[in-house]
Amino acid sequence: MLASRNLAGGGVVTSRARALIEARTGAARALLTCSGTAALELACLLLDLGPGDEVIVPSFTFSSCANAIALRGAVPVFVDIRPDTLNIDEERIEDALTPRTRAIMPVHYAGVAAEMNAIMDIARRHGLSVIEDAAQGIGAGYRGRALGTIGRLGAISFHGSKNVSCGEGGALLVNDSSLAERAEILWEKGTNRSQFIRGEVDKYTWIDIGSSFLPSELTAALLISQLEHLDEITARRRAAWARYHAACAGLEADGLLRRPHVPQDCDSNGHIYAVMMPTAAMRNAALDALKARGVFATFHYVPLHSSPAGRRLGRSHGAMAVTDDLSGRLLRLPLYADITPDDQDYVVASVRDVSVSLRRT
Repeated sequence: MLASRNLAGGGVVTSRARALIEARTGAARALLTCSGTAALELACLLLDLGPGDEVIVPSFTFSSCANAIALRGAVPVFVDIRPDTLNIDEERIEDALTPRTRAIMPVHYAGVAAEMNAIMDIARRHGLSVIEDAAQGIGAGYRGRALGTIGRLGAISFHGSKNVSCGEGGALLVNDSSLAERAEILWEKGTNRSQFIRGEVDKYTWIDIGSSFLPSELTAALLISQLEHLDEITARRRAAWARYHAACAGLEADGLLRRPHVPQDCDSNGHIYAVMMPTAAMRNAALDALKARGVFATFHYVPLHSSPAGRRLGRSHGAMAVTDDLSGRLLRLPLYADITPDDQDYVVASVRDVSVSLRRT
């Protein structure tokens, strides 16, 4: 690979990585990007979002979702989440729609699917596009379909924090054939270079707006080495998730925490194991106490609707009571493919000791 004169994106290694993603997800077309963020930005560009348009998105998510919308001059409209999965509350979406709504962007938190049947039904009835943020969803599914392949477009991340990683990388899944040709043009800096390489045109030129979304061949090669072991990685993370779930049952029964919930229709990939502490103060104290014991537990998103940029660039629809409450109580336990049962036993024992101690104070 290093001896190659062509390390730029769009070569044979990129093509192989794309083919692997398509084979593993069932997506009609996968376009490798420099990040999951870039995949979301490409999706919003492809849908021609612009000033005055609105996109429904949960407040409990990463800034990349809102940035992709706001970069087009559109407005992210924040909606509250469900208390069980922490995904967008599908029952609140329809009330948030206005004549300016163009799309819905559900986020599959922790590799657990949002309620896509209901979301797709809303989108069909109102003529809206669905962009799935499946950044955490590689190897996960909903009713037998891979996350990211249900909506019109889907974005996957291969960031270093994800189950499958190439350091920084992502992919846009194009599930609507009518968008496929233009998606490839925007992906190739607005040119028809891919058609030229395939011999479909005798030269390539500037066709449309676009940007430099392609990662290098080196990045694609690293991604391939991970994708080839996707089943093994997913199985190990699911096993670790299940060990935590069993070990935390007693803590939940004692009222020390609440375990995560995976609906029956969802096939999780074991990306995150997050528990809910009784109060935000206990969660914050637990973070420090666990760190002192050598346990790197973390919180997660600060709600977008209350962030400085969220207040300036977006708007909230309705109360955000669940988002405000649960974002302050969430505690993520360390989870990775190589974590050992002994390490997990130590984590759970530490959580119990810390929780009991905090409850006494």
